[in-house]
Amino acid sequence: MSKRTLIASTVIGAFAFGSSAIVSADPLSELHNEEAKIHAAAAKSQEKVNALFEQSQELLVEYRSVVDETENLKVYNDYIATLVADQQRGIDSLQRQIDSIEKTKQGIVPLMFRMIDSLEQFIELDVPINLEERKERVERLRDIMASSNVTVSEQFRQVIEAYQIENDYGTRIASYQGVINDGGQEVTVDFFNLGRTALLALSLDQTSAWVWDNEQRSWQQLGDEYLKSVVDAVKMAQGIIPPDLIKLPIQAAE
Repeated sequence: MSKRTLIASTVIGAFAFGSSAIVSADPLSELHNEEAKIHAAAAKSQEKVNALFEQSQELLVEYRSVVDETENLKVYNDYIATLVADQQRGIDSLQRQIDSIEKTKQGIVPLMFRMIDSLEQFIELDVPINLEERKERVERLRDIMASSNVTVSEQFRQVIEAYQIENDYGTRIASYQGVINDGGQEVTVDFFNLGRTALLALSLDQTSAWVWDNEQRSWQQLGDEYLKSVVDAVKMAQGIIPPDLIKLPIQAAE
C-alpha cells in the first residue's frame, strides 16, 4: 500500500471515529432532557398534590363547621317547635274563651240588671247617707248599661265598684253638708254618720240637732243633752278636734 493511500485511510478512520463520538453524544443529551422533563412534571404533580391536599383540608374544616351548625340548628328547631306548640295551645285556649264570650254575655248582662235593681232598692231602704249621690250613681249605671260604647267588662266593673262604695258607707265616719225636712221646712245642716249605726244632723248655727229614725223614715229632733256631743262629732269628722269619747243616740239592736 502506498503511503498516500495509508494517510487517506487514516483520515477516513479518524473521521469515522469522530462521527461515532458525535452520534453517541446525542442520546445522552436527550436522556438528560427527558430526565429534566420528568423532574419538572413531578414537581408540577407535587404542586397539584399539595394544592389538592390543602383544598381537602379546607373542605374538611368547612364540613365539620357545617355539621356543627346543622346540629345547632336541629337543637334550635326543636326549641322553636316546642315554643310553637305551646303558643298553639295558648291560641286554642283563647279561641275557646272567645267562643264562650257570647254565652258569658248572655248570663252576665241579666245579672248586672238584677244587681242594679237590688242596689236601688237597698238605697231606698237604707239610712239616707249621701242619698242624692247614691241615687245618681244608680242612674249612671243604667245609662252605662244602655250605652253601646261601653264594653260588658267595663259595665260589670262599674257595677262592682258601686257595691264597694256602698259597703264603705257602713265602715267610715264622715261629715258633709246637706238639707233636711223638719216639719215641712228645709234646713241646711252638717251631717255626721257613724257608718250605718247613726246618722245625725246639726244646724249650721249649732243650736239644733236631729237623728235619723230608719224605722219611721224620718228625722227626730234631739234634746239639748245631745247637742254638745253632736257638735263634737261633726268637728271630729271634719278633723277640727281629735277623736274622743262622745255620747250619741244609738238604736239598740233587736
